Amino acid sequence: MTKVLITGSAGFIGFHTAKRLLADGYEVAGVDSLNDYYTPRLKDARHADIAATYPQFQAHTMDLCEIDRVVELFEQFQPDLVCHLAAQPGIRYSLTHPLTYGERNLTAFMNVLEAAKNQGVTRFVYASSSSVYGGNEKLPYSESDTVDQPMSIYAATKRSNELLAGTYSRLFDFQTIGLRLFTVYGPWGRPDMALWKFTESILAGTPISVYNNGEMYRDFTYVEDIVEGILATLRAPGLEKAEVINLGNHRAESIMDLIAEIEQATGKEAIKQLEPLQPGEPVRTFADIDKARRLLDFAPRTTIADGVPRFVDWYRQWTGD
Repeated sequence: MTKVLITGSAGFIGFHTAKRLLADGYEVAGVDSLNDYYTPRLKDARHADIAATYPQFQAHTMDLCEIDRVVELFEQFQPDLVCHLAAQPGIRYSLTHPLTYGERNLTAFMNVLEAAKNQGVTRFVYASSSSVYGGNEKLPYSESDTVDQPMSIYAATKRSNELLAGTYSRLFDFQTIGLRLFTVYGPWGRPDMALWKFTESILAGTPISVYNNGEMYRDFTYVEDIVEGILATLRAPGLEKAEVINLGNHRAESIMDLIAEIEQATGKEAIKQLEPLQPGEPVRTFADIDKARRLLDFAPRTTIADGVPRFVDWYRQWTGD
């Protein structure tokens, strides 16, 4: 049985990835620090939800900055594959907490990468981000585009991950695949995400902040489509020693359209408070997914008209609203 270690397994994407791998018959160990960037109650609930269906799931709590504990975990579990999804998210938060990103996105990444290399892991798949494209005006964003002008500290750490992974691949004959993820959303999402914040405020009848006066566009990608891409990356034959691949929905959709879908799903009208563009935020993201289609047979299927109501239904169950 193939063993997969998932970091960030109590996180939004890690949770969904772990459940899918377990459903497909993999032996899965998950590790998460359960930090308080957002409520640990949600993270605990994700791990509990996995264990309720898959009691064989091995959950570990640790800080990935502690190299000795990381090495011990690798030696004990001896994974064949690693899916590194643990990270400190958030563009705006990185402006006020830069050192946190150095620890959780750089030190932790290096520790897991080094341990995976030493353990003889056959493929190291990690989450990068569409934010590495910075303020690129060429659309859609392609993997061949220049990515040397990050607009935030968060984006800079993600680009650093790509450079480190690529260097490890060249130096140590070690396969690393980075996935540039585009605005992932869906049930069990994070409270700092726009969809969660908008849904919470619309249901409460409080104003929502709409940046750049509503002229914002994102490539919203449903979490189950992202998980399909992650699993395809873990399995796909013939990948190069070091790759970066976009995973998005190949649609640049207006933030106003997202709000309209939430209004439809909740039956309530949003109170919109228009505000200027925030530092570090691009106006538009849009993924070129030709490479993912070619290498991974990636075919996202979920529109926001389908995905947003699923999130709203889950959110109401979670909050008891």
